[in-house]
Amino acid sequence: MLVWLAEFLERYYSSFHVISYLSVRAVLALLTALVVSLLIGPKVIRRLQLLKFGQEVRNDGPESHFSKRGTPTMGGVMILFSITLSTLLWGNLANPYIWFSLFVLLGYGAIGFVDDYRKITRKNTDGLVARWKYFWLSLVALIAVFGMYAVGKDTEATKLVVPFFKDIMPQLGLFYIILAYFVIVGTSNAVNLTDGLDGLAIMPTVFVAGAFALIAWATGNIEISKYLYIPYIKFSSELVVFCTAIVGAGLGFLWFNTYPAQVFMGDVGSLALGGALGTVAVLVRQEFLLVIMGGVFVMETVSVILQVGSYKLRKKRIFKMAPIHHHYELKGWPEPRVIIRFWIISLMLVLLGLVTLKLR
Repeated sequence: MLVWLAEFLERYYSSFHVISYLSVRAVLALLTALVVSLLIGPKVIRRLQLLKFGQEVRNDGPESHFSKRGTPTMGGVMILFSITLSTLLWGNLANPYIWFSLFVLLGYGAIGFVDDYRKITRKNTDGLVARWKYFWLSLVALIAVFGMYAVGKDTEATKLVVPFFKDIMPQLGLFYIILAYFVIVGTSNAVNLTDGLDGLAIMPTVFVAGAFALIAWATGNIEISKYLYIPYIKFSSELVVFCTAIVGAGLGFLWFNTYPAQVFMGDVGSLALGGALGTVAVLVRQEFLLVIMGGVFVMETVSVILQVGSYKLRKKRIFKMAPIHHHYELKGWPEPRVIIRFWIISLMLVLLGLVTLKLR
């Protein structure tokens, strides 16, 4: 939005030309989202307390979590507001990739909001019926994916990028729709499963979003993309603004969500952030890289699949409790130790993922 205003004012004051630089807008988007989160955070928390929107805790969960019952939840609304406002202010709104990303972010946020609200009003952890939850997640994802496919059909934007191989980039065709659907829905649920400890999900999200900001910049630059042997996608560079807005909003939320948390993001935050990361990964053609950089999310999801599968087939549990962060809690690790160690793992995986861009 401010890009257009700056272009108009540039006719009279040349200094406004600086707003046209992507790097400037990326930094401003990060700072705007950060400041907005910090400013509205206390007000949002107070409002959630007045509405008695408190966290419901699993009765079969770790005993240390019982004290968290009643902590304000649905704090993800401040994340979504900060990201959306910052992106609308500093992004080029003529870019379709901005709208695809915001559509999934807000669409999944709405689904998460309903899920959280039902948990609060019913005083249990059930929320939306699973089949309806996945129906709406699937509907939002498919609408976005068909739009993305229409924009990038039969171009570099619908090719499959395989890590470590510079000459293997097959055109996906309609398979693009299937792959994109599973990436978006899968990532959303993976982040949702990870959001079980104070600050556990938000920091890996910040790390991955920051890395995707760099990748979006490289993918949208003809020379850099050629140097790295990755597809040049003309619309992708504007995703830098969206990704840095996620970083800023995430850090602002962490101010209140760090242990011991004053507020939880709830499904309104975790489903939306996961969907946003999945969407960006698809748009910059780095689905495999998301698996590497989002390894903590993958680990959490796989632990649940293994636990459920093992119990159904063998009537035995592999872990003390799933997702796996609860397993380490029940082994006696203090919550902050689990959180920080998972953050360290996430950072290492993000750096490893970035390195693979050059190893081709």
